[in-house]
Amino acid sequence: MNTPALPSVDRLQRLLAALEHGLLERADAVRLCLLAALAGEHVLLIGPPGTAKSAMARRLHRAFDDAPYFERLLTRFSTPEELFGPLSLKALEHDRYERLTAGYLPTAGIAFLDEVFKANSAILNALLTLLNEREFDNGTGRTRTPLVSVIGASNEVPADEALRAFYDRFLLRVPVAAVSDSAFESLLRLPDDTAAPMQPLTRAELQALRAARERIALPDEVLQQLRTLRALVAERGIAVSDRRWRQLIGLMRTAALSEGRCALDAWDLWLAPYALAAEPAQVAPLQQWFVDQVAQAAPQDAPWLGRAVEAFEKQLEIEQSIENDTDDGGAGKIALARSLGGTTETGMLRMTSEALEAFARKRFSTGHVAARLAQVDEVLQRAQGHLAPLRQQAEATRRALAGRVWLPSALAVGWCATQAATLQRLDGFVQRLQAARRGFAELPLDSSAHDVEPQPVPLPLPA
Repeated sequence: MNTPALPSVDRLQRLLAALEHGLLERADAVRLCLLAALAGEHVLLIGPPGTAKSAMARRLHRAFDDAPYFERLLTRFSTPEELFGPLSLKALEHDRYERLTAGYLPTAGIAFLDEVFKANSAILNALLTLLNEREFDNGTGRTRTPLVSVIGASNEVPADEALRAFYDRFLLRVPVAAVSDSAFESLLRLPDDTAAPMQPLTRAELQALRAARERIALPDEVLQQLRTLRALVAERGIAVSDRRWRQLIGLMRTAALSEGRCALDAWDLWLAPYALAAEPAQVAPLQQWFVDQVAQAAPQDAPWLGRAVEAFEKQLEIEQSIENDTDDGGAGKIALARSLGGTTETGMLRMTSEALEAFARKRFSTGHVAARLAQVDEVLQRAQGHLAPLRQQAEATRRALAGRVWLPSALAVGWCATQAATLQRLDGFVQRLQAARRGFAELPLDSSAHDVEPQPVPLPLPA
């Protein structure tokens, strides 16, 4: 028997493009919804009404072949019949308490449950088993369901402790906000129908993907980052169940496998904030941990280098403006004019403006200039040593992000742009240092002066 082929990277990218089409600033949520569905996990979209939460769920349904769609808005008055189907009258005639589930949640592939935490306890208890076990208790029997993924929606995180177990069934908690001001005009110009055609994934492809992901290796480097991350969430008072950690690894393996990789890497941890944050406000700090520790894409200013550059530039400005205090009765001026060819047709000496300026400036000993150049060279060496690993990291980031399917391009572009801006800023400091070095090298020399080294320019260099 032939094993079904896994969906190709190109196919997944086309599917994502179709899902994202016309959904402004929803790339993160769309990609997380599809990836979670491939991994057999559920997603909770947290945000105000009118932010395309239901639209994303309806599109997700179209991404899977043979995955019936089910949608309900839940309230405290919702009844089990609305979700699980009405009671079978024929079964009751034979003293069996069974439901007619056709067309209801137990037969759905993709389901969208709006205001999911407003349901009563009878519904929530039944949902617990259905979401986690993919099984539904119907009468005296328990039946398997074809459920691929449930997309829940809520305006807020539940505060009731009784809802925590149900809340934990959603591996990913994704904040969804209104579009930004920069996208507002595009929002108003959107046509009513923004759906794009797509080639859905088959059940066989989905099963093949889930079966093969266990072969994806979990390197020690990723384990170490996960240990660090576990300590961080514990420090912040975020409770993460053992099941959630394992589900996160499954999600990361699904991402790696579908991108054609045989092992996880630290970059897969960009998914972690959405799985570990207990509420929307905790997502950003965990994302910042990833930016700082994994992507190493936080802006860097190297203030010591900037202050050193300013100190050298100020010292150069001072030394270039010092006037020549030698009083030699004009002999110096005459010698300078002759050396520069400053004579008239009658043989009279004349002083050009360049000659006068050169004579007016103080001349320095070769030892003085050499000391200044040596100090600048030391700082230049430190600066190049600081820049080298940053350049290597930027190149490593570029290579690591190539071929990523699930990582939103805006995030990848932002990290690369931040690293490039850091390099540009530090390169600017290096160029200013080199200009200062040229300035010190061009100071006028006095060959007869004693080689007395000047006091070094005070610099705030790191230890």
